[in-house]
Amino acid sequence: MSRIGKKAVAIPAGVTVNIDNGTLSVKGPKGTLSMGMSDLIDYKIEEGQIAVNPANDSKQARSFWGMQRTLVSNLVEGVTDGFTKTLEITGVGYRAKAQGQTLKLELGFSHDVDLDVPAGITVNTPDQTTVEISGMDKQAVGQFAAEVREFRKPEPYKGKGIKYRGEYIFRKEGKKK
Repeated sequence: MSRIGKKAVAIPAGVTVNIDNGTLSVKGPKGTLSMGMSDLIDYKIEEGQIAVNPANDSKQARSFWGMQRTLVSNLVEGVTDGFTKTLEITGVGYRAKAQGQTLKLELGFSHDVDLDVPAGITVNTPDQTTVEISGMDKQAVGQFAAEVREFRKPEPYKGKGIKYRGEYIFRKEGKKK
């Protein structure tokens, strides 16, 4: 039994959920998200909740159970609150600036890195060393944050680079004489 899968996903006020043609769509104050439904899972809307249960007793259906429930939960949370990832930039001369749908990064290369922000995602730079990436789709927000971080991962000696807020960087001791 999946501990996560057993819990039904609550549908908050102002959110509507529809199931048709193998697609689960959720509409809320921030917009609409949808996902394809698995044939191995039964989805039921009842009493202000979405119940997710395996369609049969196969091993694959039971293994999909918890994941599918979490995906449904992410859809509901995305259209109500949205998701945010915050990146912190550490290093002398390293800075970021959001200009419309472009994120401009100065990371010590001979050139600036200009990234186009995907549709549905907003990027905010409250200061030069902080980048806030937000949007409805958890996967898209996390993917874009990972792509930004990939340009200059934090290094273990001085900690220079781009890291997630709250991420611990394992530090190494430098050479000794």
